[in-house]
Amino acid sequence: MTNAPHIDIMVEDSRWSDALPEAEKLAQQAVTAAFEVAARTESTALSVLLTGDGRIAALNRDFRGLDKPTNVLSFPAVETPALPGEIATLGDIALAYDTLSREAFEADKTFRNHFLHLIVHASLHLIGYTHDLDEEAERMEVLEITALAALGVANPYEETGDRQTAFGTREP
Repeated sequence: MTNAPHIDIMVEDSRWSDALPEAEKLAQQAVTAAFEVAARTESTALSVLLTGDGRIAALNRDFRGLDKPTNVLSFPAVETPALPGEIATLGDIALAYDTLSREAFEADKTFRNHFLHLIVHASLHLIGYTHDLDEEAERMEVLEITALAALGVANPYEETGDRQTAFGTREP
């Protein structure tokens, strides 16, 4: 059984509170599901920033060299052991309201389910999963699908005609 990660949420953009008042509870569930499918059992902490496209574009530019907004960013913490009695910090996640909202609409998904997917996705990145190679992307997608199924969310990679149904794992 996984120790539930401790999550600190900062809501920087008030639209998040209106669109998803239960964001903190859902983020906790999504991170816990990601930890369970990745078989992570140690106690850990992470933070989640709920912001807009302007802030996420600046973070993307400053940390990835890409001057554009994106749906989610993950920032793994520097690997240093926690002090005795302290919980290790895994890293930070930032999500952009504008991009997430637009993508959910374009893929005919609920805002809630797309949020859960991106939190699972970013959590797996913090754990150490990547999608730089096709094999890595496939493994990460399987973990995402499994974690999301535990949350009652359908496979985000399932083909549904001509609509792109998932965002983030294999960027065009």
